[in-house]
Amino acid sequence: MSAYGIPQVSTGDLLRQQRRDRTELGMMADDLIRKGSLVPDDLVNSMVADRLRQPDCATGYVLDGFPRTLVQATWLDGHVAEAQSKLRVLAISLRVDAQDLLKRITGRRICSEGHIFNIYTHPPKVDGVCDVDGGELGQRKDDSEQVFWDRMKVFEQETAPVIPHYRAQGRFVEIDGLQDVEAVTAAIESWLKQMRTGPTN
Repeated sequence: MSAYGIPQVSTGDLLRQQRRDRTELGMMADDLIRKGSLVPDDLVNSMVADRLRQPDCATGYVLDGFPRTLVQATWLDGHVAEAQSKLRVLAISLRVDAQDLLKRITGRRICSEGHIFNIYTHPPKVDGVCDVDGGELGQRKDDSEQVFWDRMKVFEQETAPVIPHYRAQGRFVEIDGLQDVEAVTAAIESWLKQMRTGPTN
């Protein structure tokens, strides 16, 4: 989020780093993620807390993939309140139907440098080769159809309840994620401006 001068904090990226470093959390997460299950709330909250204590998060941050449960949402609300800053939690959900999500997940291909392609929506010029650095493109082991449907079940059970939690506080918006990137970005920025000038609830 360079336009706002704040970092994007992705729990997925944090967990993948833990897995690469073979930490205790990383080894536990590795098995759970392969099955499409969620990592325990207390461990994720602790990991996020460590990241949010970094200086670059002092004036704000964008959380990607967090909170995923009501326990995490409640923890985040408390964490922000305890910080006694001007920050407040705003929640954005990008709406995409299951079949489109399935293509995005199972079609994803990534090189060792982190450049992402999709064989359905954004294929590389040469099959299996990264357009940017010429490296080999591969598929993450957890980007399978079975894991996807397992994750959808977990979403309905664990994550969906987070939506009414923030909607009831007037701090939630749902945006059509099938629009092009520019339209999605414009919709998000418009809502954020509205929340800055409107009632804080």
